[in-house]
Amino acid sequence: MKRAILFTALALLSAGSILSCRDANDRETVVREVEVERTEPVETEERKGILERTGEKVDQKVNKEIDEEIDRIGDDN
Repeated sequence: MKRAILFTALALLSAGSILSCRDANDRETVVREVEVERTEPVETEERKGILERTGEKVDQKVNKEIDEEIDRIGDDN
């Protein structure tokens, strides 16, 4: 029984040492730079964030309400 355990341990140890000493396949990393040209111009709406677009819409509504209130009050001169 001791021989079987010793033989199994020796076999596992030798198998582990053979497998761990294997050279890893080194692969070269290829980096390619690509320039993309757009055929369509990018609209300014796409460049702005959601907060900027929402802020502009709110500003337009507020300015419209202010203009209406000024027209309603009239010119004091």
